[in-house]
Amino acid sequence: MLNVTLYTRKDCKLCDEVKAELAGLQDRYPHRLVEVDIGMDAALAAKYGQLIPVVEAGPYKLQAPISRQKLQVTLGAALDRKNQLEKLEDPEYKQRILKGQNVTTGDRVSFWIARRYLLILNLFMLFYVGLPFLAPTLMKLNAPLPAQIIYRMYKPLCHQFGFRSFFLYGEQPFYPLAEAGVTGVKTFEEVTGIADLNNPYSFTRFDARNYIGNDAVGFKVALCERDVAIYLAILGFGLVFGLTGRRLKSLHWMLWLVVGMGPIGLDGFSQLFSQFNWDWLAALVPYRESTPILRTLTGALFGLATAWFAYPNIEESMNETRQYYIKKFAVRQASE
Repeated sequence: MLNVTLYTRKDCKLCDEVKAELAGLQDRYPHRLVEVDIGMDAALAAKYGQLIPVVEAGPYKLQAPISRQKLQVTLGAALDRKNQLEKLEDPEYKQRILKGQNVTTGDRVSFWIARRYLLILNLFMLFYVGLPFLAPTLMKLNAPLPAQIIYRMYKPLCHQFGFRSFFLYGEQPFYPLAEAGVTGVKTFEEVTGIADLNNPYSFTRFDARNYIGNDAVGFKVALCERDVAIYLAILGFGLVFGLTGRRLKSLHWMLWLVVGMGPIGLDGFSQLFSQFNWDWLAALVPYRESTPILRTLTGALFGLATAWFAYPNIEESMNETRQYYIKKFAVRQASE
């Protein structure tokens, strides 16, 4: 049977009139009426709020004002198309019809995720960036075993160099290398005694990775400064995106490249290439060690720009998914 979808809302007089007209055409144009309340979803309300009532029959769509004549033409065309496709026995059409009739557990899970994806992402980011801060807290509370588990979990995900990480519960929030030129703070070499860190292949650099801290220095966060800034910025944007009703438009990809990728690429790669022990490269790229402020700033810009670019696009995709399943569930309910 032909499914005719009527997008409506509560207390809609025009919707009731169209519904009555469709009932009057039932004998001549047999169909199953599927009602979808646009109040069920913010995206549906935004899409159809100024247009309802809206009628969909196959690929054809009508919006207010809807007359009986328009309904007759639309229903007739939709029925003719349906009959032709059935005569042709198009396998793709049959598969689409069968898929639309069956509501699976996967459908319900997909719909659940589409409605709550932002909460899931925000909770994941909170967990991902929160655990590294729990590690130094556990060390301070004299619980080294669970703290070590966290440090090991994040080791494949971050270099964890102590001279590029934040420290909690100590006299300073960070301990940069002397080469970073940060004045007014103790350097990593001073407080740890680990020297010759300029050589990326030296064993002392591995010592700096494994260094966690102590009661005087404080204890290292399990993610480096730049990574902390990236994921906190993503979490921050996710919270703002949700509080603003997920209405923010996606950042243009050019702005993402300039604001997000540009600073972090310049700071990170100039530091990386400058520290290779190659004479020819040293003549082109002078040695430099980035500062905690630069790492934090460039990381935050990258995280913010990336989330701003990605989250609105994810929302658009999830909007389409929600609308598809709302209609599919309504069809199933109408057929029962």
